[in-house]
Amino acid sequence: MPVDADLVQAFEERTRQNPDRVVRLRGRLEDEPFELLIFRGFSSSTTHPTSFDPDASVLPAATLLNQAELLQGPLTPAHEIVLAGPMQPCALLSEEHWVKASPER
Repeated sequence: MPVDADLVQAFEERTRQNPDRVVRLRGRLEDEPFELLIFRGFSSSTTHPTSFDPDASVLPAATLLNQAELLQGPLTPAHEIVLAGPMQPCALLSEEHWVKASPER
């Protein structure tokens, strides 16, 4: 889906500019949960294989993204700090979430 691929590219650019932030995108790939982490401009799926080709999309064709979170990076799985979200992926592109982000937990 081109819209989701454009979102991923926008988040990759945003995390290059904000290297202390991680974006977690969640959705579905057919009947399975799908999760993508974006950190310092790089995307990797935690639930499905990711291509080694940097020009290939990290989103399989049938992926639907429906949730986004902004996390403090680098990630510490035992103590994640959620700065914004969960929310619709497009909403997380708003500058307010990146400038005024503060820990909620």
